[in-house]
Formats: sequence, structure tokens, C-alpha cells
Amino acid sequence: MTHLQRSDIVTLLKSVRLPDGESLSQAAVLSDIRTEGGHVSVIIDADLDARFQSNPGALATVRADAQAILEKDQRIEKCTVVLTGGPMAAAGSSPLAAPEPEEETVIKHIVAVGSGKGGVGKSTVAANLAVALSRLGKNVGLMDADVYGPSVQLLLGLSESPRADGKKIEPLEAFGIKAMTMGLLVDQSTPMIWRGPMVGSAILQLLNDVNWGDLDVLVVDMPPGTGDAQLTLAQRTPLAGAVIVSTPQDLALIDARKAITMFEKVKVPVLGLVENMSVFICPNCGHESHIFAHGGGEEAAKEIGIPFLGHLPLDMDIRVSSDAGSPVAANSESPQAGDFLNLAGRVLDQLEASDPLPPPRLVMA
Repeated sequence: MTHLQRSDIVTLLKSVRLPDGESLSQAAVLSDIRTEGGHVSVIIDADLDARFQSNPGALATVRADAQAILEKDQRIEKCTVVLTGGPMAAAGSSPLAAPEPEEETVIKHIVAVGSGKGGVGKSTVAANLAVALSRLGKNVGLMDADVYGPSVQLLLGLSESPRADGKKIEPLEAFGIKAMTMGLLVDQSTPMIWRGPMVGSAILQLLNDVNWGDLDVLVVDMPPGTGDAQLTLAQRTPLAGAVIVSTPQDLALIDARKAITMFEKVKVPVLGLVENMSVFICPNCGHESHIFAHGGGEEAAKEIGIPFLGHLPLDMDIRVSSDAGSPVAANSESPQAGDFLNLAGRVLDQLEASDPLPPPRLVMA
């Protein structure tokens, strides 16, 4: 097997030139390189260089040149070059999209799974919800919008670097769904020290520059909080609704209310609230323990006036399956899978009950 080093990629990219002739390998915009065997991913951060601000067209040219150079090297089996930041991305345009679209892909519903804080199991709920929706017969995608702490690759057991055809990135497939996450494009030990506009740009690229194909539902695992990433998606994408995840305790519900208020302010329907880690059932004796209290999420949903989507347990099988990269919702013999199938059914009911909107169309070159 070919074992490429970062230095090998730097050498290859020396021939790629920026607008003033400087080598890409020597420029600050080359922010990250990841190599795994014959798979290579490169991140070019346009916000790190003013030359891209004055020459937006150079974004697509530099990316295309880098992609072409890497694809020619016989040691490289698959390569992906990703752009972040820059005026084109900030304006909502995709630096990878062709100027004349040849085909359109339709995503009927984009559903954000959010929370006001971390540690409430949001990503686990998002991954299992996506798998459960697939088991109910829907074409489903899962997009990990948590750029700083991506976890979808772990939850779905994904390790292969995604490939690109020069225009679009191909999502990976697992458990009947398509998935994409920044966790597959950067080294796991590399911290994403990015400013807000860079995060927004990366999220829009994951949405627009991935070949999702026609989907019934695209589940978006949102980062925790109510910052730039959340606002980018809420304001720049036609979200069909948001699912809020919280534990029953008051501390988590305070932040869940903030997330609900944020979505309401940007006119995104809140499909409902999920009470995660609602009860712990001892696997040895069957005793029920309400470690994080119980019923707080249901009570809060009633008080706020949004649907309550159900209780999910704090369960050993869910934790073990998640760490093993095999969502419990995919296991037809698991009783916990039924909880996620019920959740998926309620989400679909809320989508059907909401006012019908034209399905969002993502340009596919």
C-alpha cells in the first residue's frame, strides 16, 4: 500500500500558483493536509490571504489546479480539495459549482437537529434519527455541521476519505444513508481554529458541494449553541424545521429554550423537543433511575407550545453501539431501535403537518 507523507503533497502542490505567482505550498492559505494511505485531502483557506479577496475568480482556479495535480499522481487513489472562506463563499456562491448547471438535485426537507449546549447526546440522536428515517423507507442524508467537534464519522464507523470528481464531493454511505462530515476531511488531531466566516463557508460547502442526490430528508447535526454556524444554516438554507434535543434537567432546558427562541426568530419551524437520557434502566436488575430528572423536556415543550417528540433512555446499548460505529437504530432486534423509529415517525408527521413549501433545489454540476 502506498504511504504518502505530508511532505509529498507539499512537493506536488509547489507547481500550483496563486494570482501573483507564489507557490501554493509556500502560501498561508494551505491550511491543512491529511494523508491516509493513498487517500489525500487538502484544505485551502481563502480567508488567510488578501489576494483572494481582490480576485474571487482565483478561488476556483487554484482549487481546480490543485485537484488536477493530485489526480495525476499515480500514488494517490482518491483526493479531495476543499475551499473555505473567501468572498464567493460568503456571498453564498459555491466555488466548486459550474457556471451553467446541467442538472438539479432535489432535497425535499432539510431538518436541523440542534441543542443549546453540548453533552446532551444531540449527535447520537441525529445519527439514529437519520438511520430510523431510512428504515421507514425514506431517502436520507446526514450532514455533520459541527466543524469544531465532528462526530458523525465515529457514530457511523466511517474512515474512508471521500472522493471528488473535480466538481462535487461524493458522500459516503452507511446503514442506508448518505453522510458527510469535516471529520473525514481533516486529521482527527487537528484543531479547527477557524473564525466565524470560515465556519459558515465550510458548512455551506458541505451542503452545496456534496453530491447528495435526490433526498426525502437531509438531517443536519448542528453544533451546540446559537452562534455563527447555526445562523448561517438558518438564514442561508431553506430549513423545513428543527428538532431540539435536551436532557430533562433544568440546566439543559435553559439552553434548549435559547435554541428554540433562535430558530423562531429566524422563522424556522420547531418540529418539537426530544427528552434524551430520560431514564436509566439497570441492565442487571431492571430498576429505573432518573439520573437527570424526568419529564422536564415534556413539561417545557408544553409550556413553550411546541410538540413533544418523546423520551429516549440513557442506555448502555446505545452508548456501546455509538462507540462501535453501528447506530442502535439500525439493529432491528434492539428494543432501543423502536424508540428512534417512533421519533422518526413523529418527525415525519410534523413535516407533513407543516405548511407545504417548494422543495429546496441544490445545483448539481
